[in-house]
Order: sequence, then structure tokens, then C-alpha cells
Amino acid sequence: MEAGTVRGKHSRTTFLYVVATLSSAIGQKGDGCGYTVLGPESGTFTSINYPQTYPNNTVCEWEIWVKPSQRIIFKFGDFDIENSTSCHLSYLRLYNGIGPSRSEIGKYCGTGLQREKVIESESNEVTVQFMSGIHISGRGFLVSYSTSNEADLITCLDKGSHFSEPEFSRYCPAGCLTPFGDISGTIPHGYRDSSLLCMAGVHAGVVSNFLGGRINVVISKGIPYYESTLANNVSSKLGPLSASLFTFKTNGCYGTLGMESGVIRDSQINASSVLQWHDPSGQFHVWGPERARLKKPGSPWAAFHTDESQWLQIDLKKEKKITGIITTGSTLGEYAFYVSAYRILSRDEGGDWKVYKEANSDLDKIFQGNANNYQEVRNNFIPPIMARYIQINPVQWHQKAALKVELLGCQPFQPSLARAPAQPRPPVLSTEITPKTDTTTFIPDVKNNSVTPNVSKDVALAAVLVPVLVMVLTAFILVLVCGWHWRSRKKPVEGPYSLPYWDRAGWWKGMKQFLPAKNAEPDDTTVRYTSTEMNRLRARNGNAVIQTEPAEYAQPLVAGVSGTSRQRSTFKPEEDSEAGYSDPDTRGHYDALVPEIYHAYAEPLPASSPEYATPIIMEISAHPTGTLGSVAASSFKSAASTGPSLVGNVSTTSPQTEGGPSGQTRYDTPKGKVVALSAEEQVYQVPSNVSQISRAADVE
Repeated sequence: MEAGTVRGKHSRTTFLYVVATLSSAIGQKGDGCGYTVLGPESGTFTSINYPQTYPNNTVCEWEIWVKPSQRIIFKFGDFDIENSTSCHLSYLRLYNGIGPSRSEIGKYCGTGLQREKVIESESNEVTVQFMSGIHISGRGFLVSYSTSNEADLITCLDKGSHFSEPEFSRYCPAGCLTPFGDISGTIPHGYRDSSLLCMAGVHAGVVSNFLGGRINVVISKGIPYYESTLANNVSSKLGPLSASLFTFKTNGCYGTLGMESGVIRDSQINASSVLQWHDPSGQFHVWGPERARLKKPGSPWAAFHTDESQWLQIDLKKEKKITGIITTGSTLGEYAFYVSAYRILSRDEGGDWKVYKEANSDLDKIFQGNANNYQEVRNNFIPPIMARYIQINPVQWHQKAALKVELLGCQPFQPSLARAPAQPRPPVLSTEITPKTDTTTFIPDVKNNSVTPNVSKDVALAAVLVPVLVMVLTAFILVLVCGWHWRSRKKPVEGPYSLPYWDRAGWWKGMKQFLPAKNAEPDDTTVRYTSTEMNRLRARNGNAVIQTEPAEYAQPLVAGVSGTSRQRSTFKPEEDSEAGYSDPDTRGHYDALVPEIYHAYAEPLPASSPEYATPIIMEISAHPTGTLGSVAASSFKSAASTGPSLVGNVSTTSPQTEGGPSGQTRYDTPKGKVVALSAEEQVYQVPSNVSQISRAADVE
């Protein structure tokens, strides 16, 4: 049992030794050969002790051959041979052909051989010779080769960080499971960009270490943590955060086949023997084959006997394409049972058991198993196995051969699709192709159109235009709502002396009253009085206060507006000659008009006249009461039907200009207040910008 444990711990060392032994038997000789894997189409080899300094006075020859129709290309991952004159002491020499008839391709030493340099042979056979003399330094070399049709060959030392393309495809040579580098990560999460590309490909199971192969790589953003796993004899290490990572594109045939999920029933799992025992408490334990399900809690399957003839067998009920296997040990802390190495056997319905072989060899392939009883280990089958029955044969184990298993793979192609009738099929296809030509050619066009860059551009353009159009439409609606609200806003309350809202002058006309008048000269416009007003003025005696009230809509003229010579009155003549004024003793100086005899609206002014009516201001002299020689008619109308006659003498005076000498200019007292004035103060004057009041004779 202990011997099995020791072999499990050093299984990778044993594996590398087997590889070197196998390679030396088929193409190398000498004491200066290092790590060597020579596959049928590609391979890798190094100088002895690489990457440490090679010893003095050593020699090694590798004989490489491929298919006759192919040539061989070489690419150097590393090259450091101590330089000497004409490479006389230490060198690497390549020959076309094998044997005495070979011809030299080139002789190399120093460090000037670039990694990008590719050397191509002229035939399908090449001899590579390494010779070392007495030297002081030099790491040696690592060289990879492949057939000439794999021009994008890379070496086993190329890392993911050496490539900047987001996606690329390269050819990995055989033999990249080397001890000269490491990887971090696993599938499907990805590998750290500092990992060796081809070694990661072997770990992921996309290429074989003995065959090499093509890898399709996708670069993406890195992750904070890369876990450590063991797969295909490659151990990945824990890795910290990196800027980027890479993964591999695969054919997708890596699904589970039903051990964990229960698709494979207990009756389909058999074993050579079953471990059974009673524990110290007397409980009976049976670790049967139905317990060999990966990730199922509890005990595993364990063999009762400890020899290499034990096996666990799984029946898949029909032929499947099996691409890999995942194993673990007992997963129980108190029972450290696990299998560290095993063989795989398979067979079809009614066939014989076949042992899975090493690529291009008749040797049984020994798969590396678990190094403990809890960690999962994956191994891939390259090429895959096509079989119904799978048998796992432990060859190394720790204490007891115990397993939990899951198989990876997929359904193979259906036989009906793979085996089409040979003779009748072509005529049927030929008759059906013509009517379906348009259909078969149209479908690819639709698919191609769905992925063209133009469609993506249109989608991007629509994604920009739609929000912009929504914003514009929203703004337009807001403008309409605001305009409707402005038009429907509540009109301000008009004062008793305000003009109706629809008759108000515009803002410019309102501003004219603050501007200088175009013509400072008083206009010649006279005011015409009605006969009724003249009679009432004649009937007044003494110095009684004139009780009048301005018409409700009469407004003063705007100063500075030039008038015309036409005589006009802004009030419509009364139709009732008996209309009078209210009692001045019971009302204010500017009594309100009686509604039944008052005409609500004044006559409209001529188009050329000022906008507002001119208030009539008279100067009443303090002379004795007498008859009025020239009586000026008032433009203010009393609301009373009867009233006292005007007391006092009224004389006409010339209007005062702004520069006139008179300092006794007065204006009407406020409405509603009665103020007693002396004879000297009872003076009503026309403003300086208003023309003279026409005399009574003119009115008559």
C-alpha cells in the first residue's frame, strides 16, 4: 500500500522518464540529449540540462521524418549556445536527410537566432546535431517542429500575453507538457495570461501532448483568482488577479453522461468486488458500485481486494462518444482512499475489451489519478472513445481502491445520417434541387443579412434617433401647453378709470408719454360745447364750486401729440334736454352720473386725433358776478336732472404755455372731496399743450 502511495506522488516524474525513453528509442542518440518528444507530425526537444547550463563535451543527434509529401519547419523557443569563431566549439547543426548523404542546412551558435525565425527543410527527413565543447556559459536551446502545412507553428514557451489579437488560432507542437513553465487556471473559467498556451491546451484537453494540435484561443478580461486543478497530467497553480485571460474554443462534446444526475441507473453500474465490513459500533457498511457517483455525498465504491484485477464498469445502454473522465476518492475525511493511476478499457455490443493506448504507440496509456481523496482530477481522451461499455482498472491506489466517477462526452452522429443510400439517393437529389434552388439560395442570404455590420449600424442609429425624437416631441408638446396656458391666463382686474382690456394701447404707445413731444407748440384744436352746457353755465352765480365729474372713459390727452384744426368733442350730445346734475350739497365735487340719463360710452375719437380725451380746465376770475360775455362750455356732465345754477363769473382766458408767467395754474381737486376755494384760487386752466377753448359764440 505504501508503495502505491509513493508511485502516486512521483507519477509525473515517472511520466517524463517514460516520454524520454520512448523518444530515444525512435529518433535520438548521444549523451547531450535533453527533454524530447518526437511525434508523427510535430515535436519538441531541448539540450541536456535545459534551461540550466549544458555540460562540456556532449553530443546528441535527433533524426526526424514525416510523411513523404511534407517538409519540416523548425522554430526556436529559446537559443543560447556560447559563441565561438565559426561556431567551432559549441553549435547546433541542421541537415537535410538522414545518414551519409545528408546536406547541411545551417550551423548556429551565440544568441542571435531570433525566436520568430523559421527554418524549413528541403525534404521530409532532417538530422539535428548538437555539439558542446569546453565553455563557460549557455542555457542551451528549445526547438519545436511541425510539417510545413502548419505555418503558424508556435513553441511550447509562448504565453498568452505574447499575443494581442482578441481571437486567434495557432498550431501547438507535441511535447509541450514540459517542466520549463507553469499555468494558472482551468476550464471553463480560463487561464491567466502569463500561462503557457500549449501547456494550457494540454490541461484543457483540446490538444494531446503526444500529437500536438490546433488551438483556437479567445482573449478576455481577467478575473481576481485562478484556481489550482490537476488534469491530463498537468497541475495548474493558484494565480492572482491579471489584466486578461484566455480560454479555448471546443467542439462542445464535453457534457456529463449521467453518473452524477442519475441518468445512468444503479443497475448499469457493476464492479469486480465490493468492500463490506462492520464498524466498532456494529453497523454494517457496504460500498457498492451504485455509490460511484461524482459529487454524491457519502461513501464511494471501493474494491474489496487490493490487486490490479479490480474494475468498475459502466453500461451506457448504447454507443456514445466519450471524450473524458473525472475521478475523485472517498471524499470522507476518516477514510483516505483513492486511486492514483488507472487504465481505461472499452467495448461495443458483443465486442472484446480494448485498452486505451498511447498515441502512435502500442503501449497501454496509464492515466494519472488522484493525489488525495477529495480533489477532482480530469483526463481527456484524444482521440475520443466510441463505445457502449467503459471499464476503469486501478493500477495504483492509496490504502483501498475507491472511486467516484463522471464520464464526459456526447451522442455520436446517428447511423442513418452517416450511412446514406449510395445509388437511389443522387437521382432523388437531382430532381429536387432545381425547384428548390431559390429556397436554398435565399436562406443563406437571410442569415448573412442578419449578421452584417450594416444591420448592427442601423440598430445603433435607431438606438440614438429614437430617444432624440422622443425628446423633441416632448419639447414640442410642452411648448404647445405653455402657449395655451399663456393665452388662457386670467386677465387683470380693471380699475374704475382703466380702459377696457381690448382698447389698451400697445407697449410702445404707452412709452410715448415719457418721450419728448414731436411738437411743443400747442395745437389749434378747439372744444365744442353743447347748448345745454352753455345754458347751465350762464345760470350759475357767484363763486360756487363747479361740481362736475369726468366721463367714466374719458382720459387726458398724451402730452406732445400734435392735434388738428378740427373741432371735436369726445362726448356724445345728450338727447334729453332736461338732463341735469345731481345736488352738489349731497355728493362730492365730482359726482357720479345718473345711470338713466348717462350715456355710458363716449363717441370715438377721429383716427387722426389723440387717443385720450382732453380735460377742460377753466380759469374762474375773481370778478363780480355778471353775465358771461363769452361762456366756455364744460366737457363734464352732471348726473342730476335738476340742480342749482353755476355760481360765480367764468371768463375765458388764453391757455398758459409751459414758459408762461402765470404761477396760478391749478388742476381739479380729487374726486369725492369738497374744498372751499377763494376767488383768486378758483382758477381752472387748460394745460399748456391743449389749444384754447372755443368761445360761446363759436359754439352757438
